[in-house]
Amino acid sequence: MHPAWPVIFFTTLAGWAQGLVIALAAGSIAAVAPTRELMLTGLATAVVLLVAGLVCSMLHLGRPERAWRAVLMWRTSWLSREVIVLPALIAWLALWWLAEATQQSSVVFPALAIVLSLLLWLCTAMIYVCLKFIREWSHPLTIANYTLLGLASGMLLTAALGIVTGDARYAVWCARWSVVLTTLALVVRGASLTRNRRLRPVSTLQSATGIKSPRIKQMSMGMSAGAFNTREFFHGKSHWVVRNVRVGFIVLAFAMPIVLVFISIATRSGVALFAATALQFVGLLAERWYFFAEARHPQNLYYQVIG
Repeated sequence: MHPAWPVIFFTTLAGWAQGLVIALAAGSIAAVAPTRELMLTGLATAVVLLVAGLVCSMLHLGRPERAWRAVLMWRTSWLSREVIVLPALIAWLALWWLAEATQQSSVVFPALAIVLSLLLWLCTAMIYVCLKFIREWSHPLTIANYTLLGLASGMLLTAALGIVTGDARYAVWCARWSVVLTTLALVVRGASLTRNRRLRPVSTLQSATGIKSPRIKQMSMGMSAGAFNTREFFHGKSHWVVRNVRVGFIVLAFAMPIVLVFISIATRSGVALFAATALQFVGLLAERWYFFAEARHPQNLYYQVIG
C-alpha cells in the first residue's frame, strides 16, 4: 500500500500522546503520582500532540470541510468511531488539566483518560484489522502493535518531561517501564514481521485471469500510464529501500532507545534520555511507513508486478 504521510504522522503523534496520558494516569492511580508541574506539562503536551495529529489527519482528506460527516457511520465504521473518540479524549484531557490547575482533580479523570486512550487505539487499529483482504493488517497483532508502541513511546516521553520539570523520581520510574514496554513491543512487532513474511497471496495470475497455464509471464503493469490503482495501492520503492527501512526502525524505535535508557539510568544523564526519545520518534515514523508499505493489496498482482 502507499504510505500516506498525514496518516503516518497522525497515528504516531496520537499514539505518543495516548502513551503519555496513560503514563501520567497510571502513576496517579498507583500512588506514584507525578508532581503537579509534570502533570500540567504532560497533559498540555498530550493535548497539543493530539490536536497536531488531528490536523495531520485532516490533510489526508480530499474535502476537509466535510470531515464532520465521518461521524455519521458510527454504527458500522471504525473510522467514524475514531473520529468520535479522538475529540472526546482531547476534551477530557482539557478538563483534567483544568481540574489539576485548580487542585480539584479526582481519580475519575485518570481512570476515564485511560479508557478513552485504549478505546482510541482500538478504533485506529481496527480500521486496518477489518480489511480482510489485506492479510498483513487483518490480525490481532495489529491492535497489540499500535497499543504497545504507543505505551512504550509515551512512557519514554513522560520520562523526558520529568527531567524537564525536575521530577527525577517519576522520570526514572517511567524510564524503567519504557524499557519493559519497548522490549515487549519489539517481541510483538517481530512476531508480526515473521508472520507477514510467511504469507503467500491467495490469488494468482491464473485465478485472476482464468488462464490455466502453469507459466504466465506478465509483460506490463496493466496500464500504459500512472493511475489511481498504480499510486494508492503500491509504495513505489525498491526492495532495497523497504528492507533498509525495516532495519532502520528496528534500530531506532527499539534497540537504541533501550540502550540509551540504560545509559541514562546508570549515569543519571538527561541528555541520553532526550536522545532516546527523539530517536524513538523517528523510528516510529519509519515503522509506521513500513506498516503501510508492507501491506500487499491483491490488485498489485496485475497493476504492479512485472515478470
